[in-house]
Amino acid sequence: MTVFPKPLVIPIFIPNRGCPHQCLFCNQHAVTGSATKIPDHGDIRSTVEQYLGYKKPGRSHAEISFYGGNFLGLSIQQTGRLLTAVLPFVVSGDVAGLRFSTRPDTIDKVRLDRIRDYPVTIVELGVQSTNDNVLAASERGHTAGDTLEAVALLRRRGYRIGLQMMIGLPGDTPAASLATARDIVGLAPDFVRIYPTLVLAGSPLADIYKQRRYTPLSMESCVSQLKTLYRLFTAHGIPVIRMGLQASSELGDPSVVLAGPYHPALGHIVLSDIMLDAAGQALAEKKAHGKDAVFTVHPVNYSRLQGLGKQNLDKLKERFALGRVHVRTDAGMPEDMVRVSCFQPADGLRVRRL
Repeated sequence: MTVFPKPLVIPIFIPNRGCPHQCLFCNQHAVTGSATKIPDHGDIRSTVEQYLGYKKPGRSHAEISFYGGNFLGLSIQQTGRLLTAVLPFVVSGDVAGLRFSTRPDTIDKVRLDRIRDYPVTIVELGVQSTNDNVLAASERGHTAGDTLEAVALLRRRGYRIGLQMMIGLPGDTPAASLATARDIVGLAPDFVRIYPTLVLAGSPLADIYKQRRYTPLSMESCVSQLKTLYRLFTAHGIPVIRMGLQASSELGDPSVVLAGPYHPALGHIVLSDIMLDAAGQALAEKKAHGKDAVFTVHPVNYSRLQGLGKQNLDKLKERFALGRVHVRTDAGMPEDMVRVSCFQPADGLRVRRL
C-alpha cells in the first residue's frame, strides 16, 4: 500500500447538512460545536488561513476536508460553491488537495461527475456497520450493499478511500463489529476511523437511553474491542487514523455526552494497552520476575508504553515484581515492537527509577 505523508487537515464543518434525516446516534452540533449553517466564502477563507498558519517545515502537506455532514447530499449549487471557495488554495499550492465525508448511498455516477473537475483526492464513507440489522436499528437509511457499490465506484474513479465504522450501535455486538471490520478489510481502504457510540444530548438515542432501552459500551469493553479491531486492520496494512471522537470542550461537558465511553485520549489509551500487552509478553518470555528491566521502543511509543500517569510501568512492576525499570527509544525499531533487556539487581543497572 502506498504511504502518503501525514497531512495538516483543515476542517470545514457542515454539521448535518445534506443528511436525509437524523440518524439515531447523531447530533453533529454537539460533536463539532459548529452552527448548522453552511459556511460562506469569508468563513472558509478565515478558517483555511488560520490553519495554514499552523504549518511547520516538516508538515508542509495540507488538505482541506469537509466534515460533519453528508457532502454529496448537498445540492449541486452548494457543493459547487464550497469547492469553488477552497479551489484557490489548491491552485496557489498552499493546499495539496480536497477531501470530504459522505454517506455510501450518495455515491453515484451523477454526483461524482459533478466534482470530477475539482482536485478532490480522498473520499471518506460513513459505513458504521455492514450488518443490515444494525444499520436499520440505527436508522441509517442505507444498506451494506450501498457501501460495496460506493467503494467499487470510487475505486474506478481513482479516489483514495477512507472508511468509518462505529462500535456499540443499537443491536450491535462485539462479534458483529468484528464481522464489519473483516468486511472492511476485504474492501481494502486506504485508512479507517473507528468511533464508539456515545449518547449525545439532543439525539434520538438519548431518548431511548433515558427509557432504558439502550445500554452503551463500558470503557473496558470499548477499549477491548478497539484493541481487537486495531490489530486486525494493522495486520492487513490498513492504517487506523483515529479511534474516538476528536476532543472538544463540547464533548467534555457532561450535559452533552450523557453516557458512553468518551475520553479525550481514547486512542492513546488503546495504544497504551496494546503496548502493555506486548511488554508483558516480552517480560514473560524473558522470565523477568524479580529483575530490573530496560524497555526499548520506537520514539512514537515512549509515552504509550509508560501509559497515562505511568500506570503501565506500575502494573508491570507489580505483576513481575520488577526492581528498577527504564524506557529507552530507538528510531530504527519497528513501531509495533517492544524490546526488553533484563538484569539481576546485583548487576548494578544504573537507571533512573521511574
